[in-house]
Amino acid sequence: MTRALTCTTSIALMFLATSVSAQVTPKEVWDSWQAMATAAGQELTVGSTTDTAGTLDVTDVLIAYKDGLGGSASVSFDRLSFRDNGDGTVSVTMPESYPVQMAFPAQADGPASLKLTVTQPGLAIVAGGSATETSYDFNAPSVTIKLDEITDQGGKVLDTRADMVLTGATAKYLVQRDGEKTSLDMSYAAKGLVLNASGSDNSGGGDREGRGSLALADLTGTTKGNFLSGGMMANMAAALNAGFTTDAGFTFGATTAELEITQDTGPTKMAATATGGGLVLAMDKSRMNYGTSLNGAKFTVSGAEIPFPKVELAFAESGFNLSMPVMKSDTPQDFSFLTKLVDFTVSEDVWGLFDPAGSLSREPATVIVDLKGSGFWTQDIMDPSIRLDGAQAPGQLNSLDLVQVLAKAAGAEVSAAGGLTFDNADLQTFGGVPRPEGKITVGIKGANQLVDNLIALGLLSEDNAMGFRMGLAMFARPGAGPDELTSEIEFKEGGLFANGQRLQ
Repeated sequence: MTRALTCTTSIALMFLATSVSAQVTPKEVWDSWQAMATAAGQELTVGSTTDTAGTLDVTDVLIAYKDGLGGSASVSFDRLSFRDNGDGTVSVTMPESYPVQMAFPAQADGPASLKLTVTQPGLAIVAGGSATETSYDFNAPSVTIKLDEITDQGGKVLDTRADMVLTGATAKYLVQRDGEKTSLDMSYAAKGLVLNASGSDNSGGGDREGRGSLALADLTGTTKGNFLSGGMMANMAAALNAGFTTDAGFTFGATTAELEITQDTGPTKMAATATGGGLVLAMDKSRMNYGTSLNGAKFTVSGAEIPFPKVELAFAESGFNLSMPVMKSDTPQDFSFLTKLVDFTVSEDVWGLFDPAGSLSREPATVIVDLKGSGFWTQDIMDPSIRLDGAQAPGQLNSLDLVQVLAKAAGAEVSAAGGLTFDNADLQTFGGVPRPEGKITVGIKGANQLVDNLIALGLLSEDNAMGFRMGLAMFARPGAGPDELTSEIEFKEGGLFANGQRLQ
């Protein structure tokens, strides 16, 4: 994660330097641009500059960056013009198109290099403000990024074509610079984004061709934060202590995606739609919050190797969110974790493979795990020199609350809720695990009927079913309704109890 954040932030700073650094006069705009590029660890070279009648022209501009991990990126412009509007603002004119090159660290798979062309006809950029606080308005009818060339780790040019088109893009920036720190407050929106890609591959002994597309509507986003120079971002732990922060959110509306792969056995086709989703990422020296969501999703897959015309999958909602401390500490701090898949369904053809008579309930399945607790890291997990896979645990868990744990499918349901605290000074009672104290209540519905149905389908033997039922009898007791069970799992007095009966 540290490497990914470092690389992403460095590349973002390079593009930020090409578009959001501006001052009250053309020369101050250009001076600020150069200072920002240098502060971000980038190398900037210029052919010539001329200042005529309130317009500063800069030619043959090259901005290059190396991330210290073996990757690099560069952007070049034939001409940049900074024109004084006479009202305290500056209009910046960029080329209608310009090239971008990227190289990636050596790795087992993935590309080695990319060559791109960015085209942005009708782009309008107006900057205002002062030398220390700059506002920026950006308006682009369309922005196209075209893949010109991609190579593999052996230097071979791959047969791959791709382009991305952003339409109706607008953005507003507020940039404040203070030494090596840059404060950014940005909002942006676009009517739509379309990505198309295609290519072929015969490296595996057979010919394969593929094409895919992705379309997103109604994109919006915000980013706030304090960004540091590229050198300081090489160590995320040090950067966080030095004041690096970010708080970003991104949402999108109606989504469609298609993928088709053709090989010797025939074509495989996949299609997907969704009503919307989003992503959030926030980080400072106290904590990190990361989350994703996708709603109203439907997937269809068909192909020669699928034993029926198509497979259909759908869900109403999916989500993931993780909030946790990121720095070393001596005192417990809060954390939370959520993952969920709500109202998941699969087509009847799939059900029919193992349940043609419809014995099992087809009701949508749901899985939710919602946890919160407290603990702290004993090591700086964002420091690239720290190993997190050593024999000693990198942190300490103090408490864990099960806000909601739910699994529901095929007519059965299991739920759990409760809370535990942990005595980290006692690693003997439970074999190396900190001794827990607390209670978890478990509810089970429809389990016996599900077992009967699985036996009838031949998916579960009578012997295995008997063992399962005996295990339930040990841990559970009858609940309020028919085919309902409940169990109270309690850790106390150094032991494990189920419904008051000591098991350990």
